[in-house]
Amino acid sequence: MSRKKIKAAVVGVGYLGRLHAQKYALLEGAEFVGVFDANPARAAEVAAEFGTKAFHDVNELFGRVEAVSIVTPTEHHYRLGMEFLSKGVHVMMEKPITTTTDEARSLVAEAKRTGAVLQVGHLERFNGAMIALGNRIKDPVFIEAFRLSPFPNRSTDVDVILDLMIHDLDLVLSMAGSEPDSVEATGMPVVSPGKADFANARVSFRNGCVASLTASRVSKERARKINVYQQGSIISIDYGAQGLTVTNTVPGAPGATAVQADEAITVEKKDAIFEELGSFLDCIATGRPPVVSGSDGLRALELAERIQEAVRAGRPQAI
Repeated sequence: MSRKKIKAAVVGVGYLGRLHAQKYALLEGAEFVGVFDANPARAAEVAAEFGTKAFHDVNELFGRVEAVSIVTPTEHHYRLGMEFLSKGVHVMMEKPITTTTDEARSLVAEAKRTGAVLQVGHLERFNGAMIALGNRIKDPVFIEAFRLSPFPNRSTDVDVILDLMIHDLDLVLSMAGSEPDSVEATGMPVVSPGKADFANARVSFRNGCVASLTASRVSKERARKINVYQQGSIISIDYGAQGLTVTNTVPGAPGATAVQADEAITVEKKDAIFEELGSFLDCIATGRPPVVSGSDGLRALELAERIQEAVRAGRPQAI
């Protein structure tokens, strides 16, 4: 017996929002109702491309949709999120969840009050390499993350910490198995007035794990990688290539030096946005919690704020 299709729309159809529209048009679980954008011409263009309706006022969506992707500049996330969640509409919120942790807490509380699903767009959780990884991460000692790219050909309404590093903050928080204890960080603007385009942070966790994260949007190269060091193995994840290598320590004969051996792992490459939105619709249909909940988005934003404070203060910050 097939499920009833969920009536879905996209609010904000810039570069990323258009991709959300493309996936909803393909997903069997969605009835793609339409799109809204502050630029009516852009909304009409995307609606025509995917055979749906362009709405001229976001309020026209109320009563017509059960779920929305909000893919607008971050400054609009809180207002739009509250409007939809308060009416019981399920929300797939692009990252970062909001501009402040107070706003994020309010969204999480509103979703709980109305019973609506609030999922946050930390896309790498749906990367094929992450899916293949399974539960191999256990008690990591050190995690290093690199997220580098040339300056984007798009608007940047937030600094590199909220633009790029926050992806890895979510991943590191999910891997460390503990709460952060302190942060050291440095960062600087390069081409964005008043906004850091490069940042490095060192996060110490209560269980002794340490994470080093570097993010740059003014790099000459592209890289999206995490290395995890734990007793008996080193795990290397390449999010760009959707590659995964697990190098295990193999004890040698008595008196001999141990050796390292790579574990053979097959990674099925995924369309992460398609998987993310499919998972969102499945949560709505089944009632299971989202892979990346509003609370997860809040935790990543809380840590991002501590890192921003450490950059501004130029000294370590306790959490």
